[in-house]
Amino acid sequence: MQPSILYSLLAFALPAVISAASDDSKGKKENHVPCTIRSPTSGAFFDLNPLHVILPDDPKKASKDARNESWSARGYDYGANFTINFCGPVVENLTNVQGVDEARWQNVSAFYELDGKTFSIGQQNAEPVFRGRKLVLNYTDGSPCPEVPTSSLLSRGIVGDDDDDDDKDDKHKDKDEDGDDKKSRKGGSKEPSSKLARRKNTIISLLCSTDPLAPLNTVSFVASPDSCTYIFEARSSAACGGIEVAKQQLGPSGVFGVIALIAVIVYVVGGCVYQRTVMHQRGWRQLPNYSLWAGIASFVSDMFVILFSSCARFLPGRKGYNRVGNNFNNGSSAGRRGRSNSDDENRLIDQLDEEWED
Repeated sequence: MQPSILYSLLAFALPAVISAASDDSKGKKENHVPCTIRSPTSGAFFDLNPLHVILPDDPKKASKDARNESWSARGYDYGANFTINFCGPVVENLTNVQGVDEARWQNVSAFYELDGKTFSIGQQNAEPVFRGRKLVLNYTDGSPCPEVPTSSLLSRGIVGDDDDDDDKDDKHKDKDEDGDDKKSRKGGSKEPSSKLARRKNTIISLLCSTDPLAPLNTVSFVASPDSCTYIFEARSSAACGGIEVAKQQLGPSGVFGVIALIAVIVYVVGGCVYQRTVMHQRGWRQLPNYSLWAGIASFVSDMFVILFSSCARFLPGRKGYNRVGNNFNNGSSAGRRGRSNSDDENRLIDQLDEEWED
């Protein structure tokens, strides 16, 4: 392998590696994990999934530290206690939730019970948000809020304005508007509704707790000024920013295999380049430590031949018939030899007899 070929391969491989890395980064951005967020100011990563209470499928296999109920907060002077879950519905079985369809009872993430009635203060939401530097989780679309007349809402005006001309103009405008209102009422227009259709909602402010002896999470009820918006404060170590840990796609054996494969490739390619450019080797001798690998290959081939020949002896064959034939041939040849020897003896005796007679 020439260096120019190696450089060309690297030139083609690097863009592919870069594009693959960019695709992986895009995939990580697209694969957003619920109940997680990254701070836009500090870049810290927040994962609230440890606060999400989920009942195990098999209670017998659940760990000792696993919770079997949602988080609770005392209402103190409100007159009711609150039950909350983070990024998911509560694990309690709810029935007869006021003002909420039965199909949506299983999606309630926060509720309270008062006078024997169950009130939802928000449906599940798995997307925390940042309000400046405050990490907030919102639940909306709960039970209907109490009916509040619009007359109880205070109107806002300009305080401390000393411009008399503006006051006069405002008075003239108010008179004109009153006149228009009277005309419109006489004309048969309906008076706008004096009630606002609102639903209960929840705002949870999450604060970082660095105390190692503190529990995982503590939820405190802060206020509900209109019995429609409920404000809570949660202190937890999960609300402390950290570093996002990427999910490992390969197991330990896979990682070890990839490292070993890279090491082998570097060893072979680097050795070939060195043997060709520095040692001026050609053919198979370009491989690093060629003599070592050649000795190993010859040893393996010899062992294969030995094993194959030893196994071939146990194969069934016609050796028995060959032995019988060989024994028969050996016996016939031995008989022939015996006959030839007796003939020679007889001839010798005849010759001796003739000599004695003479």
